[in-house]
Amino acid sequence: MNAIRSFIYVIWLYGWMAVLGILALPTLLLPRGAIVWVIRRYARMVVLGLRLICGIKVEIRGREHVSGGPQLIAGKHQAMLDVFVPFLIFDDPVLVMKRELLWYPALGWYALKTRMVAIDRSGGAKTMRKMLAAAEARVQGENRQMLIYPEGTRSAPGAAPDYKPAGVRAFYKTLNVPMVPLATNSGLCWPAHGMVRTPGTVVYEVLPPIEPGMNPKAMLVELEKHLEAASERLMEEGLRVQGRTRADLK
Repeated sequence: MNAIRSFIYVIWLYGWMAVLGILALPTLLLPRGAIVWVIRRYARMVVLGLRLICGIKVEIRGREHVSGGPQLIAGKHQAMLDVFVPFLIFDDPVLVMKRELLWYPALGWYALKTRMVAIDRSGGAKTMRKMLAAAEARVQGENRQMLIYPEGTRSAPGAAPDYKPAGVRAFYKTLNVPMVPLATNSGLCWPAHGMVRTPGTVVYEVLPPIEPGMNPKAMLVELEKHLEAASERLMEEGLRVQGRTRADLK
């Protein structure tokens, strides 16, 4: 049954993407905020579909730690859902995306209009310098929130953390703004790989910010300690809702 519901949800997910992508074409002629509004509407449809079709509720906690100004968001990354939900939490998120995606019809146009940061992943140190300069322009120059994933890729719930320290430290030092950890248990319901989604409750929790100016090594220890502890707690909570245990994740 979950497989059937998940298949229907995929149609919902990409169907709404196509519909809004076409209907929103005139916003390319409007200020950037108009497209951000459309993206936020799409994120709401993503979440609504999860509840109606897959029996997955999405809950957001810790909104008191969200400011309207520049922030660096360090998120736990377990599912594709993690890309959409920040638009329901923060005012104007900036995402890092592969440069190749700019060639996609509609998607590339909207990414350019919303000034996302597009990178060449094979560019090495040169790419890192360009990415940091672009991030600084978006965050400091436009008062936006930069979203990064310290582990670099999606991981399964309960998996050992694998933080990439160089990138996190570089963003933290360059941007010089509060870093907000964003914990989640999204992988319990929406797997990192595969299509079948499992009913339950996905929680995103915004944690107290790590202020700028810390020693980068000490910052990373602080970030990992709090982000992993919160995500672990949310995982245990989510497993109880699903009637599962940690052993079921193996």
